[in-house]
Amino acid sequence: MRGGCALLAFLSVVSCGGGGNSLGAATPPVQPAANVVAAVVDGGPPGLSALSVNTLYTTVTVCVPGSTTECQTIDHIQVDTGSSGLRLLAPALTLSLPVTASSSGASLLECMVFVDGYSWGPVSRVDLQVAGESAKSVLVQLIGDSRFPNVPSDCASTGSAEDTVAAFGANGIMGIGPLAQDCGPACATQAVPAFYYSCNAATCQNAMVSLASQVPNPVTLFATDNNGAIIVLPNVATDGAASVAGSLIFGIDTESNNQLGTVTVLSLDATSGGYLTTIFNGQTLTLSFVDSGSSALYFNDPSIALCSSSGFSGLYCPASAQNFGATLQGQDANGTSTGISIPESFTVANAEAQAQAEPAFTAFPELGGVFGTAGSFDWGLPFFYGRRIAVAIQDSPTTAGPGPFIAL
Repeated sequence: MRGGCALLAFLSVVSCGGGGNSLGAATPPVQPAANVVAAVVDGGPPGLSALSVNTLYTTVTVCVPGSTTECQTIDHIQVDTGSSGLRLLAPALTLSLPVTASSSGASLLECMVFVDGYSWGPVSRVDLQVAGESAKSVLVQLIGDSRFPNVPSDCASTGSAEDTVAAFGANGIMGIGPLAQDCGPACATQAVPAFYYSCNAATCQNAMVSLASQVPNPVTLFATDNNGAIIVLPNVATDGAASVAGSLIFGIDTESNNQLGTVTVLSLDATSGGYLTTIFNGQTLTLSFVDSGSSALYFNDPSIALCSSSGFSGLYCPASAQNFGATLQGQDANGTSTGISIPESFTVANAEAQAQAEPAFTAFPELGGVFGTAGSFDWGLPFFYGRRIAVAIQDSPTTAGPGPFIAL
């Protein structure tokens, strides 16, 4: 899948996402360890026009490659299981980072299309540290870099620009989804529109980019805990919460704190982009995905009333909370159901009423809205509340077999 990122600020900008009421068993606290970094749902970095909602953040440290002194610790980096790759907002950076060259010797740039807009900027390299995990010379995208103001038309036509901290709702995004690169074999065999570009001072051309030159899932470059990640979040009360403190654990079955244990594993179709199947309202939605970067459950149900206020466009506002049921099914590499499934119940509440009742809250477990793509169900961050969800990266070994899969 292209970026599943979705940021939502009530009374400001509504963007894509997934959500629902997924109150699983209480998740025990995660003890500090080298492969554990704190993750928090809060109102976002300074400068936003309104509080960010259902957005999971963490902190990373990046350095100029090879340097131990030219470094910057950056908070409010969004954690996104719906995309792959580390992307930093250039306006939030104090470091001077060089631009990577394309195969032709020109500058390599990228258009990252999220469901609610696009982000444009050059590809660079950083040395990365997250908690006790580190990786050298990691390819990253610098979003909103002033050195490259001209956006190609096929990128700009995909939606609204999200090239500032205020528009993006974060200082960056760390895509730790099930795929190893942000584009994969498709971009390695042809020049895909609205993805990678080779740019000189005057023009940009769509570019074919090898796997080794694409922006990777940064977890794959860690020394040991490199086969996936686990997000652990506590339950959130029906009415919401001002903030939520959780953990991001790197690795699966590599340490005592990241063992899968007794879980249900849902395989994902890596060929078409890491999808699973959702059975909902008699529909078989084969382009579904689990996405911590989405801020509400996004699905299509014309029986649910939509919000009338412009600040809540695309969100559901039923007169009273409505309960639903769905089934998540794994897919094999051909997109066929594996027969392994998980029943899920969720609730959709009136988004506008909840926001007005609790204007200082940033976590809402019953947020839902319309999804623009047919055949899809986006299980966003509210699906993670009260759960311990593992995301295994394609072709990476675990005790449950190789990724890609999610386990819960």
